[in-house]
Amino acid sequence: MRREAVLICLVVTAACSVGPDYVRPTAPVSSTYKELGEWKRAEPRDDLARGPWWERYDDAELSRLEEQVTAANQDLVAAEARFRQARALVANARADWWPVVTIGVSATRARRSANLGTTFASGSTTNQFAMPIEASWEVDVWGRIRRNVESSEASAQGSAADLEATRLSLQATLASDYYQLRALDAQLKLFDETLAAFERSLALTRSRKAYGIASQADVAQAETLLESTRAQAIDLALSRAQLEHAIAVLVGTPAGDFSLAAAPLEATPPAIPVGLPSELLERRPDVATAERDAAAANAQIGVAKAAYYPTITLSASGGFQSTDVTNWLTWPSRIWSIGPSVTETVFDGGKRGALTAQARAAYDERVADYRKTVLAAFQNVEDELAALRLLDDELRRQTIAVTAARESVRLTVDRYKAGTESYLDVVTTQTTALADERTAVDILGRRMVASVLLVEALGGGWSAEDLPSRSAVAAE
Repeated sequence: MRREAVLICLVVTAACSVGPDYVRPTAPVSSTYKELGEWKRAEPRDDLARGPWWERYDDAELSRLEEQVTAANQDLVAAEARFRQARALVANARADWWPVVTIGVSATRARRSANLGTTFASGSTTNQFAMPIEASWEVDVWGRIRRNVESSEASAQGSAADLEATRLSLQATLASDYYQLRALDAQLKLFDETLAAFERSLALTRSRKAYGIASQADVAQAETLLESTRAQAIDLALSRAQLEHAIAVLVGTPAGDFSLAAAPLEATPPAIPVGLPSELLERRPDVATAERDAAAANAQIGVAKAAYYPTITLSASGGFQSTDVTNWLTWPSRIWSIGPSVTETVFDGGKRGALTAQARAAYDERVADYRKTVLAAFQNVEDELAALRLLDDELRRQTIAVTAARESVRLTVDRYKAGTESYLDVVTTQTTALADERTAVDILGRRMVASVLLVEALGGGWSAEDLPSRSAVAAE
């Protein structure tokens, strides 16, 4: 027994983990952001504030809604449940490090066949009472269990990062919907003012017709413009209602119980520090998820390769066995056995090779997914930088167009009153002015949404340092 114990200790001490050790895959990283331009100069140490990123927008209503998303959104609840499932799988994998101990109790009464020839006690009926206790322990010589635990821990870390990616996505979706709704509030306000002006124009046209100055065609054109504009306002109200319902779902409230008071958009995007491209890989939770998935897949290669090596198991059993219940649990009724076993698969029709090839292909797939996620992350940042820079320039030019359109309306109406312009000219200039003003308001909303999406693209202040350690995901 002492020799066996020494041998087992030597084997366990020399144990190794087969399969490749994980090295983080390489990914293409830009040296600068091409679309940054002069919009916002990168500051390496100027990070997004850790904590609620939406506080940069200084909007109390938005902050209130964002807090509700974190507390009540059902997608977030589901993501948190998936993380708890991943942690439970870590505990399940780590349990393989320990022996499996079972205990049972049985009582049987059996009759032997009388046609067993000279067999002892043939044709007799006997009782048997047993209480076996069995223990078995797989010695992890080749690291199968260690690799499986490593894979489970990496998957749990990836699930934690996925939880944060879900949280950030929901927060950004809420903010985007919120600013789109506020932009619609601004457009509805514009339509209210425009409809009031069109009603005055219709009254003026009817008055001029009564005096024989204007024709019935002028009145018809004024009525057409007024009613078509009212129809557009109704369509905007529908879009606003649908956005309000979407926000209700995000904050976990029935749509019928949720409402937001009208508040036209007047905000401007805050300064968003972009930082360096090399920092982006540590700031995006979706990149962390993809990287941890690759680590988990790499460990599974070791699990598959360990199947090529013998399985060493230490087994022990004991208990009590008797044919009489009165002396069942007495010392003479004891039974026991102990000893190691080694098993090796010598032929499986290529199954182990196929599983190893599958594990390697799965790892290659995860590496490709990781690199694709990195490329998409840089694309997201470049897209929103371009949007903010170009929309800022577009707004300046559109503001000039709105000023000119308003002046054109004023001059055309004055000339119509003086009888030097037809009402068709008035309708044309008023329609153009309304379209220009709507475009300006739309650009305001798009700038705010682009700002929110840039925050999301930069990780919202998250850092890979926030990822739970392997020991943390294994803790109770």
